[in-house]
Amino acid sequence: MRILVTLGGTSEKIDDVRSITNHATGTLGTLIASAFEQSGATVDVIASASAIKPNESSKLHVTTIHDTYELSQALERCMKEHVYDAVIHSMAVSDFTTETVYSEEQFLTQMNQWHLAHPNQTLDKESLATFLANKPEVNETKLSSNTNHLVLFLQKTPKVIQMIKSLQPKTCLVGFKLLVDVSKDDLFAVAEASRKKSQADFVLANDLTSIAGNDHIGYLLNEHGIVAQAETKPAIAQMLVDQLKHIN
Repeated sequence: MRILVTLGGTSEKIDDVRSITNHATGTLGTLIASAFEQSGATVDVIASASAIKPNESSKLHVTTIHDTYELSQALERCMKEHVYDAVIHSMAVSDFTTETVYSEEQFLTQMNQWHLAHPNQTLDKESLATFLANKPEVNETKLSSNTNHLVLFLQKTPKVIQMIKSLQPKTCLVGFKLLVDVSKDDLFAVAEASRKKSQADFVLANDLTSIAGNDHIGYLLNEHGIVAQAETKPAIAQMLVDQLKHIN
């Protein structure tokens, strides 16, 4: 059995020393990867640079990435080189990446110039693209902190999970859905919608309010509903091993 596990959280660059990221540590993904290795599987891991990572061995290989683009490249490369029995996509992938960054002065100058050039026009979605494209070229590798405000425009990233079934339709795909302080009914409804959209076979639904240290309540859903649940990170890892060992 060969498994691909993604873990950690992507980091989207602002400049050479700053980035936007999330709180994902890679702890659960590392436990999942190690549990599959211990069960006898060959495991390929794609991990973010700042994440906790499993130890490499003859049966476990780690590829490190930083942002969503590098993740998509690594996924495509791995899935063209190997056929996977399952892909466990536990990485927290940023929904947005940096498109344009302005200092306060640059932004105000740009806005004033745009309004002078278009005195009777409202800035809408179409003209916003032109506005952003006309930003003055800045060659700084580190943006100056000598400004009261830093203005960031973020653009939506592609849903990387939706690549997986297009690359390998027969692989068993496990997605993850994390919400914050919602009812179980809402959590399960959102998780099921996410599972369908990504064509995942399973989705691990969890709520941030039920995660503290090693405690981690997770519900594994498929098209028929909840098939298993666990209450700690190691238990979630073993639950996935137990559920997926019969997929061949």
